[in-house]
Formats: sequence, structure tokens, C-alpha cells
Amino acid sequence: MSVLLEILQEMHDDVDFETHTTLIDDNVIDSFDIITLIAEVDDRIGVTIPADELIPENFNSYTAINALIKRLEDEE
Repeated sequence: MSVLLEILQEMHDDVDFETHTTLIDDNVIDSFDIITLIAEVDDRIGVTIPADELIPENFNSYTAINALIKRLEDEE
């Protein structure tokens, strides 16, 4: 299991993050969850997510969040 998936599962263990594609649209994760996620990604993966990347499209699915992290890693 990826570290990102572990973080998401720790936040909401009742959600299948690998298949759910409308996390923001369906209010599965909220602004508090996003703040928690950003902090955990920074602490555990070492990637800082800047404020200008805090758009719903980047957090609507596990795939989108993972792509954001990969893109930011590549930019470093």
C-alpha cells in the first residue's frame, strides 16, 4: 500500500479511495481533511503542497492527489 493511500485510509477507513473519483464533489473529504492530508504528505512523503495547488481537481480522487504529489516531486 502506498503511503498516500495509508494516510487517506487513516482519515476515513470506510472509503475505497482507489475507486472513488468524486471525493470533494461528494463531501467525502472536507477542508479539515485536506489540511490534515497536506500536513501528513509533508511529514511522511516530504512533499509540500503550495496554496495555489489547493483546487478541487487536485483532491477529487486518490489518482488526482497522487498525480499532484508526483508532479511536485518532479518539480523539486
